[in-house]
Amino acid sequence: MNWQSIRRPLEIGCWVLWTALTTVHSAGAIDAAQEQEKPASDRRPNIVLIMADDLGYGDVSCYGAAAINTPNIDRLAREGLRFTSGHSSASTCTPTRFSLLTGQYAFRTPGTGVAPPNGAALVKPNRETLPRLLRHAGYATAVIGKWHLGLGDPRPDWNGELQPGPLDIGFEQAVILPTTNDRVPQVLVEGRRVRNLEPSDPLWVGDEAPSEDHRTGLNARDSLKVDWRAGHNGTIHNGVSRIGFYTGGTKARFRDEELSDIWVEESRRWIAAKRDQPFFLFLSSHAIHVPRIVHERFQGQSPLGPRGDAILEFDWTVGEILRILDEQKISKETLVILCSDNGPVLDDGYADEAVEKLGTHLPAGPFRGGKYSVFEGGTRTPFITSWPGTIQPGTSTALVCTVDLLTSLAAIAGTPVKSAEALDSVDLSAALLGKSPVGRQSLLTQDNTGRSFGWQQGPWKLVRTPRKPAAGQKPGKANYLDQLFQLEQDPGETNDLAIEQTEVLQQLQAGLETELSRGRPQPLPPAPSK
Repeated sequence: MNWQSIRRPLEIGCWVLWTALTTVHSAGAIDAAQEQEKPASDRRPNIVLIMADDLGYGDVSCYGAAAINTPNIDRLAREGLRFTSGHSSASTCTPTRFSLLTGQYAFRTPGTGVAPPNGAALVKPNRETLPRLLRHAGYATAVIGKWHLGLGDPRPDWNGELQPGPLDIGFEQAVILPTTNDRVPQVLVEGRRVRNLEPSDPLWVGDEAPSEDHRTGLNARDSLKVDWRAGHNGTIHNGVSRIGFYTGGTKARFRDEELSDIWVEESRRWIAAKRDQPFFLFLSSHAIHVPRIVHERFQGQSPLGPRGDAILEFDWTVGEILRILDEQKISKETLVILCSDNGPVLDDGYADEAVEKLGTHLPAGPFRGGKYSVFEGGTRTPFITSWPGTIQPGTSTALVCTVDLLTSLAAIAGTPVKSAEALDSVDLSAALLGKSPVGRQSLLTQDNTGRSFGWQQGPWKLVRTPRKPAAGQKPGKANYLDQLFQLEQDPGETNDLAIEQTEVLQQLQAGLETELSRGRPQPLPPAPSK
């Protein structure tokens, strides 16, 4: 059957009814009727992937938050499958996004740490990617929101075509924040060009101040509406100083308070335009990343300060996307996935009361660590899948990861993954759709530098972190600290069992070395259960 020719249920129903009434039995009508009779799970769904930024496991009410209420995320969890062992592949944004789109851990590709303002495109046009696979399967594809994977080669041409970029790796539509909003520049890129950029006011982006009188967070600190604590003291825009420097592009600049509204409206237009064919939307929110400058209607609405306000704004974004799907009458034809690019962080360079107003709130839930860490709090995040009528509501303990979305979504779309580059992506489509309680057998996670790793096998987890070599010591394994935790008994990773459980430690060390040196996760003997 030509799946791309399938119409939406209302159109199919009308066609079948008309055919029955007029007794016209054309082959096209028969095909449509047969398709209508198939259960929803046999049809390819639209796919909406919503990724939060820095949202922790304990930051939403369906995962235990009491100080804040997230009704729209709760609705998604109530109508879908809430994973308690859902992970990002890394504990910072750029490497997680790289792995999501390529199906390969970022540490295998040099230069995939946090991308700088003038960073080149990290995902090269010749790579197989998630959006390209879905395009091959007949999907319309779009990315709306934060990018932070570099643009151009060897650097962005801010006043010309920003190529390569999203359109060169499989997306047919892109409206993006090029880096991250605590870095310059505060402009949107639509397609391959900066939106609303006037040739008479060119955009310049650099690593050093262009002149001594250039306004920065250092020389004009008293003008800031949110003060910086560390590092974020470059160019000032909208009363906030950023990392890096830029001039020009005045009419192209956005107001921080409007970012979430922009993502929603762009999503609304695109979904309405593509509703009659399968589509993939990667909605990459900037919330709740710093600077936490939310729309005025959310300011002061949370007891947790601006960080809590940003959680409420992100929850609103999720609700608006669900509302759009309902309005377009395609909710039952759409798989929605919600995740985060890494765990939570409080003080991340700005004085925004995130620490002072924390109270009893636990951003990482019961887990240790957060953003930048390979302890559980750094990568275990909210992870929810919903497909009304297909995914049965409930909770899953299956071990799943964002790196697996490439192969899993390709399987759901019915297109094979032939590229050997997607080394690390496992087909977990059955787990994501609630058809199987089984997820990964093992999982590797990394930090931003690609030098710290978490390696989980069964209930056991090895945490490897670098340490400073002793005087005269040569680089090698001795420069790392390996800790061992039993997650089922000690989810907070407080009791290091490396000395007591040497046999288990050695087994996990061997498994980690195999994963680091090879590609796809290999079947390993199960670790002892206790």
